[in-house]
Amino acid sequence: MATAMRLQAAGWSTTVLEAHGHAGGCAGYYRRRGFSFDVGATTLVDFEPGGVGAELLTATGMPPVPGEALPGYRVWLPNRTVTLHRDPEAWHVERLRVLGGSDRHLRFWALLDHLAGTFWRASRAGVRLPVRTPGDAWHDLRAVGLRGLPAGRHLNATMGGALRRHGLRGDVPLVALLSMLVEDTVHSSVDRAPLINAALGITIRGAGLTRARGGMRGFWRRLVAHYRGLGGHLRTAHRVSRVTGIAGDFRVHTQRGTVSASRVVSALPAATTAGLNPAIGRRLAPYVTRDSAALGGAVMVCLGVPESEVDGQELTHHQILADYGAPLGDGNNMFVSVSAPGDLESAPAGHRAVMISTHTELDAWEGLDEADHAARAKWVGDRLVELARRAYPRLGERPVVFEVGTPRAYERFAFRPRGAVGGARQTTRNANQRAVPHDVGVPGFWLVGDSTWPGLGTVACVLGSRIVAERVR
Repeated sequence: MATAMRLQAAGWSTTVLEAHGHAGGCAGYYRRRGFSFDVGATTLVDFEPGGVGAELLTATGMPPVPGEALPGYRVWLPNRTVTLHRDPEAWHVERLRVLGGSDRHLRFWALLDHLAGTFWRASRAGVRLPVRTPGDAWHDLRAVGLRGLPAGRHLNATMGGALRRHGLRGDVPLVALLSMLVEDTVHSSVDRAPLINAALGITIRGAGLTRARGGMRGFWRRLVAHYRGLGGHLRTAHRVSRVTGIAGDFRVHTQRGTVSASRVVSALPAATTAGLNPAIGRRLAPYVTRDSAALGGAVMVCLGVPESEVDGQELTHHQILADYGAPLGDGNNMFVSVSAPGDLESAPAGHRAVMISTHTELDAWEGLDEADHAARAKWVGDRLVELARRAYPRLGERPVVFEVGTPRAYERFAFRPRGAVGGARQTTRNANQRAVPHDVGVPGFWLVGDSTWPGLGTVACVLGSRIVAERVR
């Protein structure tokens, strides 16, 4: 949608084919009994002045999205809490106070701050990866700048390696916090996550988090209205099965008819895109094979509750770790997002919408019959609510809505293969210069979304849309 908006604003005629009943996909929503629940992303990243998201709005003439600019969120570790302030100075003070202020800590945070600052600036300048042409290299050199160029030596480094170099790999609370943030942003472990990508993910609060009024439903209603106002066409319930033809004369086939196009941009996962056309499939096969074992899933609990169950907290977003010694996922590292007070687009008066999410392994949900699947979903759902009561002790006592979404739901409703979400877990073997390219080598055909660089999240999709729209034009 972001790519289509850019091209439509630039004078192209565009049509978006959406398999679902409305736009959004894994940054989408659903409605139940007057509540609107986000089913993946709950916040917009860097949509304020100077940011990647704000650039999209400016480029397409769309006004700012009304919503709650989050001042930060609270992380609940087993033996302490850490407030991840949006304000850089407040965050600097907090992390040294709660996580350690030794010289080793100071040097480690200085490295992360330097990398994050360098590559946030480069991202906002539209840096392109993987580098495919001399033009890409020249563009990226200007985006990073001569002063930032030395930071490129960290492209093959990992977060775990940086912790070891600073003597901090054994610092349990610090590593636990970083592990939580890395899992949520690059879907990897600290020992495998690329250092630069992890540094960007850990600092997204400083880039600005916003929860749109009405959540993702409010965001998409405004975005779709603007796109249509530009003259764009959105066709829902049009699931694409194959693409035939060549550049300038493509045919995009759906169960509700065929659409002609001179260019095609796919935001489907790489594995799904590979099945649309034999030539595309051959180009994507090495990436799909490489990343097939690096996919993960999510479990969501959606609660519609009386406001009294979530009052008493100054912040509306929380991340909770139950056990330092247990693997992350299925509740041990969960994110809690609560709609803002007075947001009547998200919940009826006197109520709030609550979304709880955690990562899960896909194979744990495969091969289950309906009864076993329902039992596992109930167990995980009850566990997430119980763990969330550390932040909200009365949560779920009198829910109006209590529903659990599993990988099976993402497969059924969002058409994600195996129910995988978020793209491949990023490592130095599949990220940055080794990422799935937007241009796979089939003239007139492009990829965007979480399968491609930079992958993972709203800011990545927006940046990818900029790269592709510039090249299509």
